[in-house]
Amino acid sequence: KVQLKESGGGSVAAGKSLRLTCEVSGYTSRSYCMGWVRQVSRNRAREGIAAIDTDGNRLYADNMKGRFTISEDNAKNTLYLEMSDLKPDDTAWYICAADARCAQIIDRAAGMDYWGEGTLVNVSS
Repeated sequence: KVQLKESGGGSVAAGKSLRLTCEVSGYTSRSYCMGWVRQVSRNRAREGIAAIDTDGNRLYADNMKGRFTISEDNAKNTLYLEMSDLKPDDTAWYICAADARCAQIIDRAAGMDYWGEGTLVNVSS
């Protein structure tokens, strides 16, 4: 079973940068699309951010291009999300996800095969 553990969230001022980390365990081969979604609050819909497919291609939601960069370290089984020029509207729970299809993460941000508990990012103006 795939297990995902996020870290790196916190409170930052607008304009600053932050790097989130997702530690992945439970599988030994690259068989899932891995990515990030965010959720403003637990009773709101999730929003897809970015994903890396099984070939290593990076995919981004249209409205997330530019300030968000996804990357991975396969040797460490770790996924990252670099966020720059943060805005108060970026305040949300950032959740690491895995799915057989990247579209499930990027476009639907729901019904994913696996996801973590999330790490909270709070951006103050």
